[in-house]
Amino acid sequence: MMTTASHTAASAAALDEERLAWLALALTPGLGPRRILEAMRQLSAPGRVFGMSLTEIESLRFPAESAQFVFEGKARAAAEAEWKQVCAHGAQIVTFGCDDYPERLKEIYDPPPVLWVRGDVALLGRHSIAIVGTRHPSPYGTGIAELLARDLSARGMLVVSGMARGIDTSAHKGALVAGRPTLAVWGTGVDVIYPKENKKLAEDILALGGAIASELPMGTFPAPQNFPRRNRILSGVSIGVLVVEASENSGTRVTARCATDQGRDVYAVPGNVTSKNSWTPNTLIKQGAQLTATWEDVWETLPSQVRLELETNWVRESKAEAGASLLPEPLLRPQDAMVLEVLRTDVALQMDEILDLLEAQLTSSEVFTALFELEMAGRIRSLPGKNYVRSM
Repeated sequence: MMTTASHTAASAAALDEERLAWLALALTPGLGPRRILEAMRQLSAPGRVFGMSLTEIESLRFPAESAQFVFEGKARAAAEAEWKQVCAHGAQIVTFGCDDYPERLKEIYDPPPVLWVRGDVALLGRHSIAIVGTRHPSPYGTGIAELLARDLSARGMLVVSGMARGIDTSAHKGALVAGRPTLAVWGTGVDVIYPKENKKLAEDILALGGAIASELPMGTFPAPQNFPRRNRILSGVSIGVLVVEASENSGTRVTARCATDQGRDVYAVPGNVTSKNSWTPNTLIKQGAQLTATWEDVWETLPSQVRLELETNWVRESKAEAGASLLPEPLLRPQDAMVLEVLRTDVALQMDEILDLLEAQLTSSEVFTALFELEMAGRIRSLPGKNYVRSM
């Protein structure tokens, strides 16, 4: 077993035999997570696999091609080459046999034998909630995802998501706004940013003490089949999964189904019944998911011990009203307050519409200045086409 300190030391030296063996099997063609885990349970020490005869390797119920790959030393060579890539990118290898491997993830049917991680490995074991949803959210969905992520993060809950466009991105940003780390689970190698426009977000996650994890080797590019499998990890490391917006055929349904199969809590934000993105969350609520409008809706369903641990670690207590954020809202100039008043969270207003609404009260220059100040303060967001929406 290895601690975080051991990982750090190992990253500057040679890879130990135990993790090398796990990595070698993970890179062997034809071997899936369950077959690898079953094989490792039969070995007194993982590294023994490198000295076994072909017959002994085949007795682990490996396909002939896989057994040959291990016996001929190709698996070990692949693992050593992969380790060099891991070190070159400042990443780490966390195997099922490591102390840093999250206990919650071990509970699922097919836990990944190996995780590639950049950033703080200790986050894998934190109490966390996965926030997921559509890649094409409404302004309301974007705002509520960021709000819930911000408020839950501010209270010590680790926000986990997949860093996809849309709701995932908003969830990570909400945690960063709260000044807290967040965990992104990718469907690519941890050195392949996807989507590319989230490069700055990935950098911010790592800069603020967060982490990026994947079960895929370095250099793995996005492929459609990677993401549904990734979703079982999102739910697997988390206490529950919170769905914000998703259509009937969204991949978010896979994550919700994984959560149910894994015995995790499912939360859902209700949506407008006329919107296609409301289909999945509204259906989940009908099926028993916890209707969620504020962070308290999540908090009150947490296991007592988890809630106690989180609450004892709160850095400061909120004196705000129930349901309000821990983050204080700065005072606004009168002009800024007037502009903020006309904006909505659920519908974007175009610049000309804002000017028309405030024509009798503010000059166009005052409106432009107020919009700039409000956006810098995070109170509003600008959308393409000079449209503006109020942040949740």
